[in-house]
Amino acid sequence: MVSAASTTLERVTATSESGYTARHLSVLEGLEAVRKRPGMYIGSTDSRGLMHCLWEIIDNSVDEALGGHATDIRVVLHADSSVTVEDDGRGIPVDAEPKTGLSGVEVVFTKLHAGGKFGGGSYTASGGLHGVGASVVNALSSRLDVEVDRSGKTYRMTFHRGEPGTFADPASGPTPDTGFTPFVDHSELTVVGKVARGRTGTRVRYWADRQIFPKSAVFAYDELVTRARQTTFLVPGLRITVRDERGVPGTPGESGPHEEVFQHDGGAVDFVEFLAPDTPVTSTWRLQGSGRFTETVPVLDAKGHMSPQDVERECEVDVALRWGAGYETELRTFVNIIATPKGGSHRTGFEQGLLKIVRKQVEANARRLKVSAKDSAERIEKDDVLAGLTAVVTVRLAEPQFEGQTKEVLGTAPVRAIVARVVESELGALLTSTKRDEKAQSALLLEKVVAEMRARVTARKQKEISRRKNALESSSLPAKLADCRSDDVTRSELFIVEGDSALGTAKLARSSDFQALLPIRGKILNVQKASISDMLRNVECAAIIQVLGAGSGRSFELEAARYGKVVLMTDADVDGAHIRTLLLTLFYRYMRPMLEEGRVYAAVPPLHRIEVLGSGRRKNEYVYTYSEAELNATLKKLDRAGRRYKDDIQRYKGLGEMDADQLAETTMDPRHRTLRRVTVEGAEAAERVFELLMGSDVAPRKEFIVAGAGALDRSQIDA
Repeated sequence: MVSAASTTLERVTATSESGYTARHLSVLEGLEAVRKRPGMYIGSTDSRGLMHCLWEIIDNSVDEALGGHATDIRVVLHADSSVTVEDDGRGIPVDAEPKTGLSGVEVVFTKLHAGGKFGGGSYTASGGLHGVGASVVNALSSRLDVEVDRSGKTYRMTFHRGEPGTFADPASGPTPDTGFTPFVDHSELTVVGKVARGRTGTRVRYWADRQIFPKSAVFAYDELVTRARQTTFLVPGLRITVRDERGVPGTPGESGPHEEVFQHDGGAVDFVEFLAPDTPVTSTWRLQGSGRFTETVPVLDAKGHMSPQDVERECEVDVALRWGAGYETELRTFVNIIATPKGGSHRTGFEQGLLKIVRKQVEANARRLKVSAKDSAERIEKDDVLAGLTAVVTVRLAEPQFEGQTKEVLGTAPVRAIVARVVESELGALLTSTKRDEKAQSALLLEKVVAEMRARVTARKQKEISRRKNALESSSLPAKLADCRSDDVTRSELFIVEGDSALGTAKLARSSDFQALLPIRGKILNVQKASISDMLRNVECAAIIQVLGAGSGRSFELEAARYGKVVLMTDADVDGAHIRTLLLTLFYRYMRPMLEEGRVYAAVPPLHRIEVLGSGRRKNEYVYTYSEAELNATLKKLDRAGRRYKDDIQRYKGLGEMDADQLAETTMDPRHRTLRRVTVEGAEAAERVFELLMGSDVAPRKEFIVAGAGALDRSQIDA
């Protein structure tokens, strides 16, 4: 019995195995693999993948500029969904490649891992590293046309989904939908015109294949412009023209062809100035250097065998950085002008060198900065140094190792130590310089870093002690806070009230179940001009941050906020508007997530109260208006209706003039009140406005006031 069962099992296994043979294996050759698994090469087949294809073609032209062979690149988005990339570089080689016998153009556009960036003779540093960019784009295009200007002639070759051939184009122009005839015996690189002897360049026009990319995948104009601007910053002197002929609604070219030209000669320094969102604490410093390292790479020998060989590489480092008064970090990293949004070894090295030299300088100036070297809590951390930093880190080296074709992370390990060494050496020289300007800026920077460290420590302590109290805890919140009873954050509201006089009325008007009150005395500190340490020392600012309980600046945690709404309740006059602006500046600078989530409101108290007289047994009614225009309109309406009202119309100048029931009905009761939600739409524009209105530079503010004085309606000042 046992033997028979074993024999049966063996027979079944053998039959199963014999059904899976080598003929079931698929071997994808050439560009078939790209069309079968496009995500492996471009990440995805949505708009992001479509843009990645465009970057591959543009980067080939940029590599020519990087090598000093091109100065002008033109990108055109056509109305028929095709795109053209043109440069004035050397032009793709048109002679025959010895190993394949094909023209250089066909090799570049049909053979994976082929190009001029492997041997080291054509490009010392480039963005296209894997030799698959142009061929992948060709494979994923329903049509691709390439024209090359060289040796006084214009050469042309066309492809259909990666296969070379000819299209029967109509007189109206090229299209991928016309008849295509592939080459059978051999490919032809056709001469289609003549050019001046010294003129060279390449033009590539392609139509993305809609069998691969859905109709929803479109070229993003804003992303293209951002990339073009970024590239011209990184390659000084390069001119990039972007032209949009699609007429897409919501784009600058919706009403007709739109063209923008980008060229910057200042390099990374100009880039930092463009990116910096806040007022400077230091000048824009440039740190440059280089280093060498040895890398073991496989090399093809004369017999066709791969053998390991040690190659010496050189890595050039170019860093531009400056610190501003804010706390946000803007750090961009690049390898051979290819953006690496997820960082890599160069970013790690930059942060490592930065932290090391700043720590060293803080320790050297510990007495002046009043920092205790023995106190572990007062140890500078990376986030303290990065706060307010805007930096562009660029490294250039031959054949860098990326993690994947999308090139988002640099993996070449020796780059980390080289970048760290350059940053430590160059920045250290600036921070220890005896020149007056650099010495003053160094002192301001160290004070800022120490203030960030102390703000982080203070914020952590505040969050630890300001959790909502329960029956077993004692509250360490400010004594002037009139807290609410509810623990439901989504329902609770914090009213920041102007003055103690309004506080008394507000206490009687509020619903103590879910409405808390925090009075402030007069005008708080203008935090747009003050340092972090000054802000934390200010009693009113510190009280607001402590009561909200979510920290401040980069340590702010929205989920820890103790109240779902914050309502700024100030008087309806000029001083009230100023106080509200100061409060909004505090929230914008140090608690911005509250604004971004729409959790900050401005109360809208009425300006007037009209007492309408009743007739007979009908009681007198009260009508509130919120502007002079509304008051006049209401009075006219009452006159037309024959309703009588008292002539002594009450004009509220402050919240303290209202009775508790009036304040509750008009401003605090959710059933009747009007609140104005404060949001941040376009943080960069808001930053510029805050800097203009509240910053330390007086001249632009004066010009703004003088320019707008003629258009001011004085009757609306208190509205």
